[in-house]
Amino acid sequence: MADKLQFELVSPEKLLLSEAVAMVVVPGGEGNFGVLPGHSLLISTVRPGVIDVYADEQTAITERIFVSGGFAEVTPERCTVLADEALPIASLDRADLEAQQKTHAASVASLRDQAQRLLGAERDGMMLELRAAERRLATALAKLEALAAAAH
Repeated sequence: MADKLQFELVSPEKLLLSEAVAMVVVPGGEGNFGVLPGHSLLISTVRPGVIDVYADEQTAITERIFVSGGFAEVTPERCTVLADEALPIASLDRADLEAQQKTHAASVASLRDQAQRLLGAERDGMMLELRAAERRLATALAKLEALAAAAH
């Protein structure tokens, strides 16, 4: 078994990271999963959370990157994450995220109220808007959690 795994993080704009690492921990749709060299084949959704990158077995986490969601493909030699959005934890601003969280929470509450008063196709359209607003709120909350975890 090789001692390194090729890790690639790709956003819609560009390849963000491509390096040989000892391990990667990915926030999968069913929970976090660690990927080591020789891992079995796996395809998973990625939920909003933090990818932890370990350069080698003797070091702690060398990189922490927030992803808002996406997909991961794992082979014995490689882990590729196709992220909807990816940002270094250090680039997140707590005050901005708290303001976003409040705005998104108010939007979700308003859309829920509106959806309860509608019927048929209008309600269906409002429910789609509500689900999008809920995803934005969940992402803002996940970013705040990532910042809190990074502070400890």
